[in-house]
Amino acid sequence: MGIKSFQGFRKAAKKEFDAPILVSDYMTTKLITFSPEQSILEVMEKFAKHHISGGPVLDDNGFLVGIISEADCMKQISESRYFNQPILDKSVEKYMSKEVETVPHDISIFDAAGIFDKHNRRRLPVMKDGLIVGQISRKDIVIAALKLSGQNYK
Repeated sequence: MGIKSFQGFRKAAKKEFDAPILVSDYMTTKLITFSPEQSILEVMEKFAKHHISGGPVLDDNGFLVGIISEADCMKQISESRYFNQPILDKSVEKYMSKEVETVPHDISIFDAAGIFDKHNRRRLPVMKDGLIVGQISRKDIVIAALKLSGQNYK
């Protein structure tokens, strides 16, 4: 015969977790953005000036139309060298990535980490109601995980 508990029935204690775990808690909101008409040379100068490796491309109405990265600029540099042409006359629209993975502002950093892993991107635009509200990077996710390492999260 098994041992019976004489403490009576207890509800399972639900542990509340109040640490911030959403993408919106860790995303960058002050973005360096680009337009499709900008030259690749301008973009590379902004990359160097602001110590960034990419950024969103927005149309005149502020809608996300692509993303430009150092890798995209490398394509231009390589082609310019191969065809012996200057870099100056090429626009962002020709080299930007038009198929852009995005994340909603209200998903957890853990779900965002899975998206980073699946799509092998360095940065993802963060969207709210169809508009870009920020950007989250792999580094932001790592920092968030380090901040949460002292917490118990599930």
